[in-house]
Amino acid sequence: MKTCLVVDDSRVVRKVARRILEDLRFNCEEAEDGQQAYEYCTKSMPEVILLDWNMPVMSGIEFLEKLRQMPTGGEPKVVFCTTENDMSHIQRAIMAGANEYIMKPFDTDIIRSKFIQIGLIEDAE
Repeated sequence: MKTCLVVDDSRVVRKVARRILEDLRFNCEEAEDGQQAYEYCTKSMPEVILLDWNMPVMSGIEFLEKLRQMPTGGEPKVVFCTTENDMSHIQRAIMAGANEYIMKPFDTDIIRSKFIQIGLIEDAE
């Protein structure tokens, strides 16, 4: 079973994401900021990271830039999931190594379609 690290400072968002991801047959781990996510990744690298942009301690973009510099930090698929919807944020995320970008609020269909696009799940699942 693939592991998804959900990184968001909102407990509610993490809980909703966990329910969706577990329904899509992912094992879920949670972090409430980029620093916690980075520490998690130093111990165990997940297959996918659902990442918020605006968080205390370390933002999503700062985390992503640090992640991609780690020895195996290029492996996880990273999907930003944020309210930041202007083109400059999206371009910066893609340049930093994000694989996809989801706008909040999200639902099962949105996450499923993005995960299919980046090859994490099969269309038939």
